[in-house]
Amino acid sequence: MAEAVLAAVVASAAAEAGLAVAELRGGGDMTTSINLKRVMRHLSSGNASVRRAFPQRTLEAIERAIREAERQCDGQIRFSVEAALDFAPLLAGQSAQERAIEVFSHLRIWDTEHNNGVLIYLLLADRDVEIVADRGVHAKVGQEAWEAICQEMEAAFRIGKFAEGVLAGIHSVGRQLAHHYPCMDEKVNELADNPVLM
Repeated sequence: MAEAVLAAVVASAAAEAGLAVAELRGGGDMTTSINLKRVMRHLSSGNASVRRAFPQRTLEAIERAIREAERQCDGQIRFSVEAALDFAPLLAGQSAQERAIEVFSHLRIWDTEHNNGVLIYLLLADRDVEIVADRGVHAKVGQEAWEAICQEMEAAFRIGKFAEGVLAGIHSVGRQLAHHYPCMDEKVNELADNPVLM
């Protein structure tokens, strides 16, 4: 019953937004890509969920870890966490990867002198981590290495270890950057180290 009500709400909102809507068959099977469980997770996630997973002391530890990782290399790291997608992108089926690319651009991580900026993005409602690296560093590190780091972080998140997962991810990204972008004598911190709560 609740799923039928949710489907009606989603259908109404999507019709207003001019978006394609999934039709539900008798057994609740979906014929298109709107995932009602995902919609419910996003609608029930908010800033409070981010604050529970990342209290102030954790945010401070993340900032320190980024600063320490950047001391060992000439790369730039940003961490951003977002509770959930806005309603229209959610109905349009936006993926965490697509959103991470938007955040990468919004935070201007691409705007580093040596194209060595890296974003670690967490979409909390999906427990999905995406790493978006600028073209310079991505060409040197490659997708496989980024994916392995994401999987390590997601494994920690599945058991509720958000701080540990993010800190391990920052450490792993820092090792990759140190290997490909060794620390220079006159290092400039081009991007802020504080975590970004979207």
